[in-house]
Formats: sequence, structure tokens, C-alpha cells
Amino acid sequence: MKTKMKTNRAAAKRFRLTGSGKLMRRKAFKSHILTKKSEKRKRRLSEMADVDRADLDRAMLQLPYPKYLR
Repeated sequence: MKTKMKTNRAAAKRFRLTGSGKLMRRKAFKSHILTKKSEKRKRRLSEMADVDRADLDRAMLQLPYPKYLR
């Protein structure tokens, strides 16, 4: 019997898969020290971003079953 691969739960909570198959991530620098950042900057940091092609292979290794991504 072949054993199942485990999904890295930390990675599953950080990434989202789009309908077209792209992997999306949150942007950094939006968690604290927000008073000195402009509203426009905070708005842009709230948007989702694509995972870079250089990091995509490593991210997908941690997510063997993409259906478990929220």
C-alpha cells in the first residue's frame, strides 16, 4: 500500500489557487506599524499577488493536493 503525501498546513493557509491554476499569496509588511504608512500603500498591500516563478516549485512541493487550499 502506498502512503499518502501530507500537505504542509502552514503553506496551505498562506496560498490560494485561482481557477486558472495560478498560486496567489498575501503581501508582506501589513501586520504592524501601520500609522506611518499611507492609505494608498496599505490598500496595495492588502491585494493578493502571484507567487514568483522562482518560488513556485518549492511552494507546490508543500501542496501535493491543491484541492485542500482555501
